[in-house]
Amino acid sequence: MSTLTNDYDVIVIGSGAAGLTAALELAETKRVLVLAKGSLTGGSTAWAQGGIAAVLDAGDTFEDHIRDTMVAGAGLNDIETVEFVIEGAPKAIDRLCELGVPFNRDENALHLTREGGHSHRRIVHVDDATGWAVQSALVKAAEASPNITLAPGRTCIDFITDRHGEKFSAAGRVWGVYALNEESGRVERYIARATILAAGGAGRCYLFSTAPRGATGDGIAMAWRAGARVSNMEMMQFHPTCLYNLEVKNFLITEAVRGEGGHLLHPETGHRFMADYDPERMELAPRDVVARAIDDQIKRFGLDYVHLDISHQPPEFVKEHFPTIHEKLTGLGIDMTTGPIPVVPAQHYTCGGVVVDLQARTDLPGLWAAGEVTESGLHGANRLASNSLLECFVFGEAAADDILARWDTLEAPPAILPWDESRVADSDEEVVIKQNWTEIRRFMWNYVGIVRTTKRMERAANRIELLKREVEDYYGSFRVTTDLIELRNLLQSAELIVKSALARHESRGLHYTLDYPKTDEVARDTVLVP
Repeated sequence: MSTLTNDYDVIVIGSGAAGLTAALELAETKRVLVLAKGSLTGGSTAWAQGGIAAVLDAGDTFEDHIRDTMVAGAGLNDIETVEFVIEGAPKAIDRLCELGVPFNRDENALHLTREGGHSHRRIVHVDDATGWAVQSALVKAAEASPNITLAPGRTCIDFITDRHGEKFSAAGRVWGVYALNEESGRVERYIARATILAAGGAGRCYLFSTAPRGATGDGIAMAWRAGARVSNMEMMQFHPTCLYNLEVKNFLITEAVRGEGGHLLHPETGHRFMADYDPERMELAPRDVVARAIDDQIKRFGLDYVHLDISHQPPEFVKEHFPTIHEKLTGLGIDMTTGPIPVVPAQHYTCGGVVVDLQARTDLPGLWAAGEVTESGLHGANRLASNSLLECFVFGEAAADDILARWDTLEAPPAILPWDESRVADSDEEVVIKQNWTEIRRFMWNYVGIVRTTKRMERAANRIELLKREVEDYYGSFRVTTDLIELRNLLQSAELIVKSALARHESRGLHYTLDYPKTDEVARDTVLVP
């Protein structure tokens, strides 16, 4: 069935920081296939502006970074995971330097900036386009590796498990994935001893999101359908400062603008309102605090946006630190060196996801996972700024290391059945996909957004039940397309978010509900079991 040879040892789903880190580690001795929906650079990694958090400054310590992460995560983090990731940060930065990532430097040392929630300057960066620099270096290294095959334009549909073998078994062992070849329109099967899931988050469940177009929760939904647990899906991070512009819907204004002195102001009075919400940390409070403050200002005063102003800094300083943002805004008629930037909160990061351990293992034998698709215990109830890329590097390496250590115990794949091609009819009702996609994103924004209530979340749950029947009927009747696959996964991810949110009877971190405004004394994960 496949247009590629099936002669691979490991399949990696996702070509971002987590997937390519794992692939490069494995490729020293194994044959690796990397599948990417759309282009190789279409994931969230390339969009990351701020940087990577690591203890590199003489006055900083692992203990400080751990404490900052736990405070931001409202105690829901797993301390063992937090220690594991943070202590692995300097090694990850060294490895990226070896790959040629051109981090900013002050003379001989890496230049470090500071972001919200951090007690020290510890963010290594490449101007304000760190993600693109990292993505470019990783892709270049992968393209140069003779043991890595890069396959863009593959939309994964479902994991191949023992249920798909010629000798049927319900054991749940993962042997690879069925994927749609976006060019040919045919479904291909990719089979290997080990599979690594690094497919990113579910940000596109929301109307306003800084996530790329493909962040439709594919990996989370596939893992759930295959039998893996998911955890803390209610913990959706909303970035406080997304550009408010009627033409550009998802341009992020990095945390570092506030880290370098930017003020949040009421657009009509000029009042610096963070003093009313968190007078000690002001604009450098964790993202959930700042996002709720902006949301409150917008709703209370009937605003479309608030102002983020760094124009009190010298123009040369602003242009040097934020060249990408300055150029983008200038093209839209906004000069951030002389005036404020209009901003609104937008969904930014999926803190919950597929449950993994410190070896990046999921519940399903043969399946490892890393990055935003997972819930590793690092972020807890709110991700600390610039810990996301860091998690990708550390857990991408952990997945590769565990596969290599266990290689001799991994069985060769059995005979796998081809994809059922009996559903060959093309749909003449593509409008159904567009309508349902729009409806999901809108009710998730209005009912399961920054501030929640039980009644609104129940309304969302009712709509999901109605849409599930419609989408299942549509999915079972027509040829699969990328839009249909994404709609199916978007709806599944939305259901997991709503179920998790309804199950948490407290407010903690990113989950703030007016019906349960207090925080319980004991922090507990919300774990959903298929």
